[in-house]
Amino acid sequence: MMEVQKILWPTDLSGNAEKALPLVTSLSEKLQGEVHLLYVIEELALHEPWYGEFDSSHIDKIHDWERKKAEERLDWVCGEHLQGCPLYIKHMAIGDPADEILKIIPKEGIDMVVMAKRGRKGRFSFGSVTEKVVKNAPVPVSVVPSE
Repeated sequence: MMEVQKILWPTDLSGNAEKALPLVTSLSEKLQGEVHLLYVIEELALHEPWYGEFDSSHIDKIHDWERKKAEERLDWVCGEHLQGCPLYIKHMAIGDPADEILKIIPKEGIDMVVMAKRGRKGRFSFGSVTEKVVKNAPVPVSVVPSE
């Protein structure tokens, strides 16, 4: 039987992503496992400039602002929803969400990923980040409906 000690909940802090929380908390309580929350800040330097070129200090300021807001929101989510979890660990990364999710799995020794079917930008019933993770993750991925 597979031991599940570390559960990864990747979140974009949207209402859709929060739909995975009941399963995350239930599993972590039953299995007495760690919950790893991952929020990925989109890498702005990779995008085409839409109002002229931004220098790196401007991009750094935007990333810092988003990191601060995300930390506040993650603290709220942890306090509000994850008090029953034996241990939760917050992670932040800058880059492509699917790539960062797939990178953290081996790095942290994650046993299972629980995520919503689609996130904040999801225009389709099954999000592209979720699809990439399901197709490429080396561990089981549980996908929670977000409708």
